[in-house]
Amino acid sequence: MRETVELIDRFIGIFGEKPELVAFAPGRVNLIGEHTDYNGGHVFPCALTLGVSCAARPRNDRILRFASLDLPGEIIETDLDSLLPLSRRVWTAYPEGVIHSFIEEGFRIDTGADMLFYGDIPSGVGLSSSAAVEVATGVMLREMFGLRLSSERIAQLCQRAENRYVGVSCGIMDQFASAMGRNGHAIFLDTHSLLFEYAPLAMEDAEIVIVDSRVKHSLAGSAYNDRRRECEEALAALSTVLDIDALCHITPDQFEAVKDVIADPICRRRAKHAVYENARTVAALEALDRGDLFKFGRLMNESHVSLRDDYEVSCPELDVLTEIAWSIPGVIGARMTGGGFGGCMVAIVEKASVEEFTAAVSAGYEAKTGLKAGFICVQPGDGAHIIKN
Repeated sequence: MRETVELIDRFIGIFGEKPELVAFAPGRVNLIGEHTDYNGGHVFPCALTLGVSCAARPRNDRILRFASLDLPGEIIETDLDSLLPLSRRVWTAYPEGVIHSFIEEGFRIDTGADMLFYGDIPSGVGLSSSAAVEVATGVMLREMFGLRLSSERIAQLCQRAENRYVGVSCGIMDQFASAMGRNGHAIFLDTHSLLFEYAPLAMEDAEIVIVDSRVKHSLAGSAYNDRRRECEEALAALSTVLDIDALCHITPDQFEAVKDVIADPICRRRAKHAVYENARTVAALEALDRGDLFKFGRLMNESHVSLRDDYEVSCPELDVLTEIAWSIPGVIGARMTGGGFGGCMVAIVEKASVEEFTAAVSAGYEAKTGLKAGFICVQPGDGAHIIKN
């Protein structure tokens, strides 16, 4: 609440009037199921209590003004008639893209707005601060303009914004988790059908700890889009012998039987990761349903190995973090999380071992890399909503 009051006060200081509303959208951490979302598979994220708030007020013209508490003194201005996909390489591409997607979908956005953003999750670390900006913008637009659309549809339009306007070929997971999160639960989501179920994270004796490697990543400027292309090439090859429209629609046994039809060994490894990671994610839900948190943790560890060796989206720093974590008693499972090429590790740690874990990882990581890791103990939180209207 204190942050909301400060956000409103700062909005008045920047734009001269009180905001009409404040929207909040959480970041997310994905426990398992990485790079399966654009391959038609399952993911297992949870929304966080950390996220992005957007204070906003409609204008009586078509001007859009964006400001952020992280960038004091800077106001970026454009207008509804100047929104052009792939034209921006600044942070406002994310909210601009959502506004563009809403208009493209036929929703009536007929006036501009003043918007002030504030986030308490670090950007560029793999906790989906960009998706939180997008979803907060979408929820703000729905409220401000009285639009009739579901939170699920907001997630889809935000994904479209990132794909077409920002230029990152992401899947639906980040936006869906931000829009649809539930307190105390993870979301088991079939990204192909968008069927989902909430899975209680009843971990009375364990904590979810996120460890920031301090290595920033940029999906638009990384090999993220290359991975998607490589998966598409693998799918095209498999489709010559199997009737499938997504890599994650086959089992590991089916993949092993026909994998040699993928001539390029790099594309074959990418496909292997997608197929096996999807199977791990399904098995992880089953383990959680049985209360077998240690099986869940082993699957997390296997996920990291696959992301490191087959999908090649880890980095030396994330590998150091996970190797240290695996050596510490009380660590149930640990893996890189997010798109990769930097960012964070997520670990499930027995509560009695969290202090030892933090100290050991901190010291070991700095000794091996010269970097100081950041630590956040997180709780699964609710999806996007209006704070003040």
